[in-house]
Amino acid sequence: MEKDILNNKKLNDTDDRENMDEYKTKWERAEKRLLDIFFRAITGQSIYMHEIIQEHQISDRTFRRDKDFINAFLADNQVLNGGESLEITYNKEYNEYRMNADYFLQNEEMMALVKILIGSRALSYEDMVRIISKLSRFTTQEDRALLKKLIGKEKELYCEIHADCHSLLKNHWQLTKCIQRGREITIHYLKMDRSKIRRRIKPLSIIFTDYYFYLIAVETGKEAAAPKYYRIDRITEIKKHNDEQLPKNAPNGRAKNFDEEQLRKKSLLMWPGPERTITFEFTGPSLQAVLDKLPTATYKEENGKYIVEAETYGDGIKMFLLSQGSWVKVLGPESFVCEMEEEIEKMKTLYSSQAPKE
Repeated sequence: MEKDILNNKKLNDTDDRENMDEYKTKWERAEKRLLDIFFRAITGQSIYMHEIIQEHQISDRTFRRDKDFINAFLADNQVLNGGESLEITYNKEYNEYRMNADYFLQNEEMMALVKILIGSRALSYEDMVRIISKLSRFTTQEDRALLKKLIGKEKELYCEIHADCHSLLKNHWQLTKCIQRGREITIHYLKMDRSKIRRRIKPLSIIFTDYYFYLIAVETGKEAAAPKYYRIDRITEIKKHNDEQLPKNAPNGRAKNFDEEQLRKKSLLMWPGPERTITFEFTGPSLQAVLDKLPTATYKEENGKYIVEAETYGDGIKMFLLSQGSWVKVLGPESFVCEMEEEIEKMKTLYSSQAPKE
């Protein structure tokens, strides 16, 4: 009797193990199938129901249940994707399921980003290629082959600027964190004449313009002075000072006399100098190009000529106006007119000294 009971118990245990193994295998298959569908969707692939049914030996009802389960998960966890709504939807025209298109970069968006990145010339070739490769992952799988071909031609034309720092991207990120935390830093910096300086500063902002990233900062102990510009690619060393904060009366770590928005609008070529309102006459073919360069500019038309007025900061405006040649005539202020005349005279002297002798 006892022997029969023991045998029955063993049989029941065996059946339980077999049922458990079968349940485990079934659950593992379901997990694999869900991850397969999810991976295809998140990487921009087209999902064809008949392929999933064949590959995983399931019914169309099971496929739709899996799709609904994934969509429910995505809806419940929008915070994981920055609040964006993701959903696997059906495209009747192509008889396919795929993740909604807004999640991925479109061809035109990707090519525009690549053109901007390559045109900036700011990054090393290796950094540029790596970033483009990562961006490409946010396009649909079908688009990647075409984009790879188009981008390949663009990469061949890339010409990076010379940088003195070991890593521009690391410098940029390190300085960004120092700005947000209000930390003072000491930098080792190569000036234009290649002389080396060591300076303790309070970083305020980073601006990108004309191929370069610029750090805007004030020297420690000279907070009342105008901010200075440092090209980030020339910063060879950064030392952070612990527990050094910008003054409490400087909101968000900004110096009192610093207005980033106005600096962006008024400064050209990130060249320091006085703040002033200038007026000039423009007779060139493209007024819009001038207005795009000078966001604060206003103009009026007089006798077929444009009279432009703009608020500017620094001497970059002088370089820009000189680049326009005889299309520009500065009208004011008088001090700026004199500066332009002096610069033009210096330029004339350079050329007159090379004039052939009679």
